Amino acid sequence: MTAASVIEALRPRFGDRIATSHAIRDQHSRDMSRLPPCLPDAVVWPETEAEVQDILRQCHAAGVPVIPYGAGSSMEGHTIPVRNGITVNTSRMNRIREIAAEDLLAVVEPGVTRLQLNTDLRATGLTFPIDPGADASLGGMASTRGSGTMAVRYGTMRENVLALRVVLPDGRVIRTGSRARKSSTGYDLTHLIVGSEGTLGIITELTVRLHPVPEAVSAAICAFPSVRAAVEAVIETVQSGIPVARVEFLDQVAIANVNSHSGLTLPVAPTLLFEFHGSPAWVDEQARTVQDITESHQASAFRWSSEADERRVLWQARHDLYWATRAMRPGAAIYTGDICVPISRLADAIESARDDIDASSLPGQIIGHVGDGNFHTAYLFDPDNPEEVAEAERLAHRLAERALAAGGTVSGEHGIGAGKLGLMREEHGDAVDVMKAVKAALDPRGIMNPGKMGDAG
Repeated sequence: MTAASVIEALRPRFGDRIATSHAIRDQHSRDMSRLPPCLPDAVVWPETEAEVQDILRQCHAAGVPVIPYGAGSSMEGHTIPVRNGITVNTSRMNRIREIAAEDLLAVVEPGVTRLQLNTDLRATGLTFPIDPGADASLGGMASTRGSGTMAVRYGTMRENVLALRVVLPDGRVIRTGSRARKSSTGYDLTHLIVGSEGTLGIITELTVRLHPVPEAVSAAICAFPSVRAAVEAVIETVQSGIPVARVEFLDQVAIANVNSHSGLTLPVAPTLLFEFHGSPAWVDEQARTVQDITESHQASAFRWSSEADERRVLWQARHDLYWATRAMRPGAAIYTGDICVPISRLADAIESARDDIDASSLPGQIIGHVGDGNFHTAYLFDPDNPEEVAEAERLAHRLAERALAAGGTVSGEHGIGAGKLGLMREEHGDAVDVMKAVKAALDPRGIMNPGKMGDAG
């Protein structure tokens, strides 16, 4: 059988929910990464777990690739169908099945987005705090082990997914985990699937952890005379045990972009944004303690506020930074770096990355969720200029090599996808062979998102 025969076999069940038009296929041929697009043979929108089973059974029998697709906001080519095949768009599987406020959990389908869930939670006093910036789907966030700005306080998707339902490549359904907060039974299949990037199956249901909405929230911002001063202030804050909810770093180039794009007037200097959660007295104490720490590292213009509108402006500007960066060089592509290092090595890593950009012919910036040692570089390059492509690749590889030398990882949250496949062996060595054995056991025909993690060299 071929992809065409699978498409025809699926048509009676899916009707206009299976598309082969060039426009729809082109829309699903790319993500937010720098990687070149590749067209799927078709796109299908299932609405039930049973329909996902049908798709996978047909594709498994025919050996046709299957590419799970959420919101298309991934950064390393996760959803690009590099070997064509059938893209399975789960956006119509967007029902919130249960909110169990007493147990601090919710049961959702994979197409439910972060903002959708939090809208439904408004009356409960609970929130789902994992915030990768984009309004990503929870299925996609689990698949890439997403995190974002509040991971320093609330953890990543790894810590916030309790259970899953997953359709395996041959159409079987398994349930992993439970509603209990801990278990010591069996292999931890939940956390095998979380972060597997669609290479082992398709998630059809998630049970996620919820958190109380804090009684009080305040945000603070301050500028520093140097990158090192800013990062050393973060290190001291973390090592002091202050439970900040968010601490974001933006270098001077990023701040200039934010000002230009969002109409702000922040000092153009390395900058930290903090957010504190808790009781009013506790939030006040945290902010004042952090102010003392930052001022000991020569911070200036420290200001903090508990006003929701002020906080919203700051964090919206931070979330819009991707578009602000693109405006820095219209028509250019963005080559992103995404490393995470031990907190003690963070200052050296960011300072070296900034030095590399300053010495390069390419413009770039650095931002980061630095409270947990994770930061991102962005190099702007002309994808049609081979010299600029090579320079962006060189910068990104130097960044990755330094992360590994420091005992860190080549991806703190964006994942591997197709973009970082060549770095898997450098980071994991012979453990890659174990990962490939797991992939072969669950997906012997290699249909699940081929050309990605299961095909690391």
